[in-house]
Amino acid sequence: MADQVRYWNKEIETMSRDKLKDLQVRRFKELAKRCYTKVKHYKQKFTEMKITPDDFKTLDDLKRFPVTIKNDLRDNYPFGLFAEPLDNIIRIHASSGTTGKPTVVGYTKHDIEDVWTECMARSLVAAGAWRGDVLQNAYGYGLFTGGLGIHYGAERIGAAVIPMSGGNTDRQLMLFQDFGSTVLTCTPSFAAYLGELIKQQDIKPEKIKLHTGVFGAEFWTENMRKKLEELLHIRAIDIYGLSEILGPGVSDDCIFKKGLHIWEDHFYPEIIDGKTKEPVAPGESGELVFSTLTKEGIPLIRYTTKDISSLDYEKCECGRTHTRHAKIAGRSDDMMKIKGINVFPSQIEYVLMKIPGVAEHYEIIVERDILDKIKVRVELTPKTFSDRMSELENLKKSVEKELYNTLQINVNVELVPPGTIPRSMGKAKRVIDLRKEG
Repeated sequence: MADQVRYWNKEIETMSRDKLKDLQVRRFKELAKRCYTKVKHYKQKFTEMKITPDDFKTLDDLKRFPVTIKNDLRDNYPFGLFAEPLDNIIRIHASSGTTGKPTVVGYTKHDIEDVWTECMARSLVAAGAWRGDVLQNAYGYGLFTGGLGIHYGAERIGAAVIPMSGGNTDRQLMLFQDFGSTVLTCTPSFAAYLGELIKQQDIKPEKIKLHTGVFGAEFWTENMRKKLEELLHIRAIDIYGLSEILGPGVSDDCIFKKGLHIWEDHFYPEIIDGKTKEPVAPGESGELVFSTLTKEGIPLIRYTTKDISSLDYEKCECGRTHTRHAKIAGRSDDMMKIKGINVFPSQIEYVLMKIPGVAEHYEIIVERDILDKIKVRVELTPKTFSDRMSELENLKKSVEKELYNTLQINVNVELVPPGTIPRSMGKAKRVIDLRKEG
């Protein structure tokens, strides 16, 4: 695979920090005015907080402005936060709404072409994709933003796009071989499933031309990255986004994989304390927050994603100057409190993926007896299951010990045969919380 550093928009991507800050100040002023004059919700918030757009002078003034949360979108369902009339909206996306009303987002022509497609083009080029690549897009198409977001960005850079969507695993493998796909875009759990099938069907490595995978839409750890790179013989790139802010392409890894570059000319990032909503010290972890500096359809001020990360402002070795955020460690609302200990699913995955013989598929089951407790169902690789039947009890104890060393609580581990845990065609459901059913 080529390790050549390329840029889609070098002037912007390598802009000096001073020039970038000046641009952000100008654009946040425009954002504040747009929200104040065009969105009733923000007009009320500003009035309650006794501020106006004129109170923003420098980026230090950001903390005076309101934090926006997901319920603000739900409370204004469906179009209450739109800053443009429907006459100017050319596309509408929405979340699944599994925990209530879906969050609805609208895009103007500018939002699609000048923001989303531009950011996706930058992201794919930073990841190592280029004109002439054959990109197999296995993200879902529809109300979910993943499929169309990737699609438009890939076409913008001149890649040949295969709009496969998710599922259809036999056809996915056939097209890898027949179409010579070089870039795969999907969730990491679906990539793991495809890699597993390639191995099971004994497809020869020379028949698979993939050199890069661009994976997102669910949290995944560095250890999972290593597993995917070994399984598919690719460079595994993390891409980040959420429909409220844009969709995929808010940030992504470059080929050096040392943090996800945020396209700061369009999205201003902050890290805040989840409880106090106050900014944390530079380099500290907290909730990732974005202000959409250029969006017209549904501009958002200081939207808290609830994703846990930290920011690194140092220039990357790829030459890009835009701030990088650390791989998402989980969501603050995914945190489980077990026997007084805070536990994130990502901590469990990190441990599992570094243990030889453990496959990429697992389930975390949270139960309540007298106290809350965790059971982890861990799938074994075919080789481990066949070769180590007599040693499975020792492996079980080893996994439980590693989990205890990381979490400081006892976890019951159940080792299960290959193929036991349901495969995901989209976002994997890793946590089964039986407490909510009781």
